[in-house]
Amino acid sequence: MGRHRPGPSPTEEIPRLVGELYAIVRELESLFPGRRLTPDGHLVGSIGEVLAAHHYELDLYPGSEPRHDARTKDGRRVQIKATQGTGVGLRSEPDTLLVIKLERDGTFDEVFNGPGRIAWEATGPEQKNGQSPTSLSKLRRLMEAVPQSARVDRVT
Repeated sequence: MGRHRPGPSPTEEIPRLVGELYAIVRELESLFPGRRLTPDGHLVGSIGEVLAAHHYELDLYPGSEPRHDARTKDGRRVQIKATQGTGVGLRSEPDTLLVIKLERDGTFDEVFNGPGRIAWEATGPEQKNGQSPTSLSKLRRLMEAVPQSARVDRVT
């Protein structure tokens, strides 16, 4: 029978592990001046999903669901977008959208939390990759008008 080990939960380990990851990135970048060697794509998205699931008490769907990544306790479907950059891309209009910016220390900043329609209507034209982009600065401005009742509650 397995023994419960006291200590941080797996999600609470993310800041430490991401900090270590970025220490490695800084070392690699020092070895190759002028070359950005940052984690992106699937890794950032997956880290964002588990952070959001923990901090907003979301139930994650199995990977690669087409439009939504999770469900709230009250049944709302949520698409989670995580980035380290200045914008995100959407492929379709989600019911609820949660956009977070992952920081190099493993913490995150909530950029947008509200009805997906608001963000979808603010996206640019569809790009070759099938995504319609929008900037974090635009999403932050849109977020100012989202009432608390339309947001997913952060619990930790």
